[in-house]
Amino acid sequence: MATQVVLAQKPEADELLGRSPLAALTGMLLDQQVPMEWAFTGPYTIARRLGADDLDAHEIAAYDPERFAALLSEKPAVHRYPGSMAKRIQQLCQYLVEHYDGDAGAIWRDVDSGKELFKRLNALPGYGKQKAQIFTALLGKQYGVRPEGWREAAGDYGAEGSRRSVADITGPESLAEVRAFKQEMKAAAKAKK
Repeated sequence: MATQVVLAQKPEADELLGRSPLAALTGMLLDQQVPMEWAFTGPYTIARRLGADDLDAHEIAAYDPERFAALLSEKPAVHRYPGSMAKRIQQLCQYLVEHYDGDAGAIWRDVDSGKELFKRLNALPGYGKQKAQIFTALLGKQYGVRPEGWREAAGDYGAEGSRRSVADITGPESLAEVRAFKQEMKAAAKAKK
């Protein structure tokens, strides 16, 4: 069953994110050094350029790396750094093929604890602790994936009512609140230096 999300703020891109675990994982992977909406529109753009309605881990993992980088570099580019992100997406897909037979949803489908969910996400290429915590929170808050202890595993991102990350975006208003929080954090970090 598809989940209704508004992460990309574009209906067709959000529809894909709501029904495709690989698209959601890819959007989260792309969510660095670009606006969140741009990152989460990326999976839809990639699928369209591949001539598909969804992303396929087997197809992307096997794609010629130079051609895949060129695909992401077409105007408008999928990311600020399309070449390096193409490599990361392919590494993610190769990992999914090797460990989950290409089924991204298998990462959380049978998970029995938030700790295990975080561990699985943290093991993904391109995901570190923070990204894994944010995605754990996103799964719990918006996709209904709530194994025991998921909020704790998500750290501060799992807090109810927070406006810290993409996990908390449910529309334009919450997007603005998340943006404001991130700007406050950047300002505080700058002030510390």
